[in-house]
Amino acid sequence: MPLPAQLHITLPIWVLELDVTGRDFSSDAAKVGFAIELSEYNVERQSGGPFGAAVFSPQHQLIAVGVNRVVRQSCSLAHAETMAYMLAQQRLQQFRLNELGGPMTLATSAQPCCQCYGATMWAGIDRLLIGARSEDVEALTTFDEGPLPPDWVGELNKRGIEVVRDVQRDAACAVLKTYGELGGPNY
Repeated sequence: MPLPAQLHITLPIWVLELDVTGRDFSSDAAKVGFAIELSEYNVERQSGGPFGAAVFSPQHQLIAVGVNRVVRQSCSLAHAETMAYMLAQQRLQQFRLNELGGPMTLATSAQPCCQCYGATMWAGIDRLLIGARSEDVEALTTFDEGPLPPDWVGELNKRGIEVVRDVQRDAACAVLKTYGELGGPNY
């Protein structure tokens, strides 16, 4: 039997139905609020875990979105942040997103886990906007976020990545709480 030579990972079909026409994403709160909406939709539609992320251009234009698809896609790498990074890279045909000029931003509903932290260093992101903290994720769900360096924010800052935490943290935690109360469905 030949080795697999192709990989197909998708976002849920409801992503194609999102209407962002006329939305103003110029503020950090609007960007993270949208990532939280994605996480909420993912839980409501039972299409994945309670995590959403979005990549924005220097002009605050939405480039790509991601939601957690680990169980649905049988892929431990299919986290919201990595899905958003991969789709943005594919759309822009650039593996370092900021090499096309100007700062790129990732807004995420929750602090990146150890896997997504690593991906963030190499994706070409200049700003990382975070809703819930990892301790919120672990307190409200059964997820294990994995180890990060003690000064993980400082490590990202050293690489030119500005980190802004606790943007709409309560709203992000509400989605995590809902998911946790549902028993952490495996979808």
